[in-house]
Amino acid sequence: MYKRILAPIDGSDTAKRAFDIALETARENHAELIPLFIVDVPMVAYQAPGCDPSIVRDALLQEGENLKTEALAAMQRENVKGTPRVVEAEVPGSDVAQCILDEAHKTQADLVVMGTHGRRGVRRLMLGSVAERFARMSSCPVLLIPGSAASASPAHAATASAAAAAQSEKEPS
Repeated sequence: MYKRILAPIDGSDTAKRAFDIALETARENHAELIPLFIVDVPMVAYQAPGCDPSIVRDALLQEGENLKTEALAAMQRENVKGTPRVVEAEVPGSDVAQCILDEAHKTQADLVVMGTHGRRGVRRLMLGSVAERFARMSSCPVLLIPGSAASASPAHAATASAAAAAQSEKEPS
């Protein structure tokens, strides 16, 4: 059913659950899995007196590489093909949802599996969640895994994924 699944990761528990569901969905569909970490240096790092934004950037790049390594190891254990990506936002403080959308288009993803409560702190409270913005912009099916889905089974998620795909086909673009 799916050929290429994009799974944004950020190290949060919800993103880890979403990745696990994306991994199982990819395995069951013999699909390629593309874990994606977005390096987005917050504007405050550039505005705070005495703060060196390159330190924040380097730390985020390192976190992305660590998550990329973990994702690749999990994919190899499950015999799932794909290449994890670490992508740097072109403009500091960019809209992460737009960055994910750009990568979904570049990779020709036909499903995006993501958690609803990643690590975005105050920005999420002021601007709304990345997942919500992405779901509104996306033209491909999006499977959102809620923060409280700790006990959700991958089989249930696959059913929800199929329902999401069916719903997206009904909605006009």
